[in-house]
Amino acid sequence: MGSDYLDINRRNWDERAGLHVAGYRLHRFVDDPAFLSDTVRFDLPRLGDVSGLDAVHLQCHLGTDTLSLARLGARMTGLDFSPASLAEARRLAEAAGADVTYVESDVYGAVDALGAHRFDLVYTGIGAIGWLPDIRRWARTVAGLLRPGGRLFIREGHPMLWTIDERRDGDPLAVELPYFETPEPLVWDDAETYVATERKLTNTTTHSWNHGLGEIVTAVLDAGLRLTGLAEHDSVPWNALPGRMHQAGEFGEWHLTDRPERLPLTYTLRAVAG
Repeated sequence: MGSDYLDINRRNWDERAGLHVAGYRLHRFVDDPAFLSDTVRFDLPRLGDVSGLDAVHLQCHLGTDTLSLARLGARMTGLDFSPASLAEARRLAEAAGADVTYVESDVYGAVDALGAHRFDLVYTGIGAIGWLPDIRRWARTVAGLLRPGGRLFIREGHPMLWTIDERRDGDPLAVELPYFETPEPLVWDDAETYVATERKLTNTTTHSWNHGLGEIVTAVLDAGLRLTGLAEHDSVPWNALPGRMHQAGEFGEWHLTDRPERLPLTYTLRAVAG
């Protein structure tokens, strides 16, 4: 797999950055110095105390979760391959008066860009690892960033959710897309983004991959990390299956309306470096 997927996806995410500024309602972080993203608030019971930790947020996009972790006391670095996204993240941090360092790099180059074994916490959020072709290489990168005793925290869309084609009409949750990592990407051509906006994307092509839960866990273990937690959740932060979900709860997450026990929507994984 060459770097073509990086260039293709980077163009798409550079364009999304400007569209997402309004949809992410960034003013909330500026107006309220204690405001945390809903995603980080959901994570708090499993995330634990991060105050005083050197932490890196991989694939940080606009930096809303990065800023939230900084407000919880972590010394934050955000890493992303999209210069347009990082420009918005830096603007947000400056407007919010937060001391966050942002670095431009793809994930696989993170150790070279940031330095080896520098961090107490590697954090990554929902909708991130699906843009990466090799989950084992991702896990080795995480291990390369962590100090001994440092920890990985990831909450991500469940690989079973990614097998469901949201464009299929009707309620049956038919498995249409690969569950396991495949050598070739899923190639999408879509002018829409996941934030409500009247503008359409012009860089519409993206490449993505699914990674089975067993593949992810095995990659983490083979990289030398020790698994300390794995939980599956019946909610997701966005309307992942339009027409089949409702929004509920203090975090505003989305749940299947009919028989929600049928499908895990997200998972949380925690691990510790030896």
